[in-house]
Amino acid sequence: MRMPPGVLAALCCPLCQGALTGRGESLACPAGHAFDVAREGYVSLLTGRAPASGGDSADMVRARQEFLEAGHFAPLADRLAALVADVPEPGLVADVGAGTGYYLARVLDAVPGALGLALDVSRYALRRAAKCHDRAGAAGCDAWRGLPLRAGSAGVLVNVFAPRNGPEFRRVLRPDGLLVVVTPTEGHLGELRAALGLVEVDPRKEERLERSLGPDFDLVGDERLDAPLRLSHADVRTVVGMGPSARHVTAGELDRRVAALAEPAQVTAAFRVTVHRPRPRA
Repeated sequence: MRMPPGVLAALCCPLCQGALTGRGESLACPAGHAFDVAREGYVSLLTGRAPASGGDSADMVRARQEFLEAGHFAPLADRLAALVADVPEPGLVADVGAGTGYYLARVLDAVPGALGLALDVSRYALRRAAKCHDRAGAAGCDAWRGLPLRAGSAGVLVNVFAPRNGPEFRRVLRPDGLLVVVTPTEGHLGELRAALGLVEVDPRKEERLERSLGPDFDLVGDERLDAPLRLSHADVRTVVGMGPSARHVTAGELDRRVAALAEPAQVTAAFRVTVHRPRPRA
């Protein structure tokens, strides 16, 4: 199992919240609930029926890793790392919806004393996230059903383009902890959306963010980050393949539309980065 001891100590059984310890090729709690460790080093702490979507597919994860490792979203990774580096003694940094672990690894590189935990529902993503950094572990979970972490065990939560469970985020964060959320703005990849028929950014995304976090968190930082991109046609196909539009455009139709673009395509990555503190308990 690729799980630093400090990360394992923060995990809890998703069924009874008991502590988890290694037992052969699995993790188990005192009540006898056991969870298998995959050969790639992550542990699945999913319970009940698997989510209908199953998270990102193998092809989506492959595209995501290729695009991110090419450095296209490096400005965002650098900004996340800088925000976490300003947190005194962050301890455990948990990335909820971590995907391949790209952002988590960049954060851990910037904060030598921190540990990391990649949480995701996709087994394909977890296979890569388990190996993203030597100070990180990876676990499968559905954020809507709860996070397999002890109360107050995380110093920082990172959430990039992923579901947000406000009450659970509040439960697992330390009282002095920090939540950093990244969402796309309406301009994100705007040059491609119309030309390729991609899924639009929800215009009510900011309203939904406030609704999901407002009862449990105070907003303490809000900034926009735009990054100009010069994408080859291959890059364009990759960025489409790593997102939800991959499920809505056939490969042949996508190739036809991409071929009509200028090369390189001038595209804007546009992010909103918000920083939140847990609201004190009444």
